[in-house]
Amino acid sequence: MEAAAEIMPEVYSYLRNVAQKYCRGGRTPTVGATGLVHEAYLRLCAAGTDRDARWRDREHFCAVAALAMRQVLVDACRRRLAAKRGGGAEQVSLADAGTPGESATVDLLALDATLGRLARLDERLARVVELRIFGGLTGDEMAETLHVSRRTVETDWRRARAWLASELGAAWRFE
Repeated sequence: MEAAAEIMPEVYSYLRNVAQKYCRGGRTPTVGATGLVHEAYLRLCAAGTDRDARWRDREHFCAVAALAMRQVLVDACRRRLAAKRGGGAEQVSLADAGTPGESATVDLLALDATLGRLARLDERLARVVELRIFGGLTGDEMAETLHVSRRTVETDWRRARAWLASELGAAWRFE
């Protein structure tokens, strides 16, 4: 918990900016940007009580925070669907998920399930997608976090996008 408390003031505004991407236009179910950041923070604090939870640096913390934010968004979608007794899936705009000026619209639950399948095939490709989409990390930050070159991250992002497009079809489109 101390590690999260030390790093959180440094990255709070960053996390808030990332969270605002998902909350634009009310597209995320029942979770605003502030709520998303706070819920992710609570999860990080809970994880910080584990002896194994140590954040090496800002990039590592943001990678862990990206996973926490993904979990909060997916849990919110599931709660909303359960409340509607299996109503329509939420469509979430992932602004800036591609190249500058592009945005993707996907079913968040479908993306989560697809990322799970991708992780079983290639863990690093799934991490690149998660860090980029849910963490908002740059190519250099992802390379540092994953301990690979920026070129490797760029190649992985292209491969992951192609795989996601084949798996999600029209749901994974750039506007």
